[in-house]
Amino acid sequence: MAKEGFDKEIQFLRMLVLTSGAYSRQQFAERLGISVHTFDKTLRRLKTIVSIIQQTPDTQGKEFAETLRYSYYNSTDPMLLFLYRAKSLKESETQRISIIIAAMNEKALTAMELLDVCCNGLSTETALPDEKTIRSDLKYLEEVGVIRKEPGLRPYRYRIHNDLVQELTNDELIDLYDFVDIMANTQVPSVQGYLLRDGLKKYMSRTSSMPASTEPFLYKYHYYSRILDEAHLFTLLTAIQSRRKVQFLYFSPKNSQSYTSQNTNPLFERELEGKQEKTLPLKIVYDHQYGRWYLLAFDSRHGIKKYRMEGITQLEEDAVVPNELFEEKWNDLEGKIQYSWLIDTGRSVTVKARFFKPEEPQPDFIKDRVLLQGQWGLIKEEDQESFIFEIVVNGTTEIKPWIRSFGSSCEVLEPHSLRTEMMAEWKELREYYESV
Repeated sequence: MAKEGFDKEIQFLRMLVLTSGAYSRQQFAERLGISVHTFDKTLRRLKTIVSIIQQTPDTQGKEFAETLRYSYYNSTDPMLLFLYRAKSLKESETQRISIIIAAMNEKALTAMELLDVCCNGLSTETALPDEKTIRSDLKYLEEVGVIRKEPGLRPYRYRIHNDLVQELTNDELIDLYDFVDIMANTQVPSVQGYLLRDGLKKYMSRTSSMPASTEPFLYKYHYYSRILDEAHLFTLLTAIQSRRKVQFLYFSPKNSQSYTSQNTNPLFERELEGKQEKTLPLKIVYDHQYGRWYLLAFDSRHGIKKYRMEGITQLEEDAVVPNELFEEKWNDLEGKIQYSWLIDTGRSVTVKARFFKPEEPQPDFIKDRVLLQGQWGLIKEEDQESFIFEIVVNGTTEIKPWIRSFGSSCEVLEPHSLRTEMMAEWKELREYYESV
């Protein structure tokens, strides 16, 4: 799948998941900044991918939104992963690499031997690879850890790098699968964990004489659409590690559009709704409260800027910057977010709140949660009925949802402005629930 197409599919699926299919074709197209014809073509493409990967031809006859809802509520496997599997390689690469891996599964082979295997294994209608293509495939497979080069003189021989799973017993494989399953469902990022879990499941089904129960635990993936943001995550992390600038087309959450097609035809050029950005990425932050990824970066004109990952499209790497410049801007950022509950760089303020303990004999789950999630805040006073929690944060906007989530078990004491805001919000909520 082309890079632009993948961005389009990401935004398409995010809207489909978040709106549950409530938009019409025209509304979808307007929101994505594409034509209705392109919308229909994208929908057909996604239906085809789903039917191939899930091997369910009846999916074609269903509404795609219904397919998503059905899969989400009746399966523990996040269906949006199909996009990562479909995007990974071209169809010709998939066939060629499958033949290469299958050949090396039996014994170690050289590049020329693998070239012969590929030429004999591919159909006559398919374009045959040359030596350069095979060596490029081997380099890719070696980089991602699928194969390894055998020690020795030229010509080098390559073999499958699956020593770990081969040395494990069936029970150990099940334990490993359970661990990967738990981590993929409860930690972020998750996409690579899910792909590893699927690989382990396929290996166990091929090698085990008795099919093992590989789903002793059932999970529901919170913030279902967040795995779509991981498409850009590792590109940005690599750019941070290599001290490299990036450029992308950014759509703010306040923007009426979330995507726009590239102007490839000069006869149909349109003004881009998004904003072209060229910036130095410094830090990636994940918001557990709302399931959002943020990019914190340095802009030469505006200083520290913050981007929601879901608004980033057409991401590309740019020039490398000196280490001294990166370290200077990174230290500047760390100083500004030292007291950020999440990413706020505003003025620091002391928040003081009273938390009320549950009645005995219930365990004090309120205090346990405050200690777990309260970051660098401290409990200053405590008695049998309540305790006072105090923390210095940059602004009060980001900590408000956390405080609000405790309901009547929390009372804001300071600052007075935050206390007033919380009182107004609770009064507004009370009006919604008054008897009719």
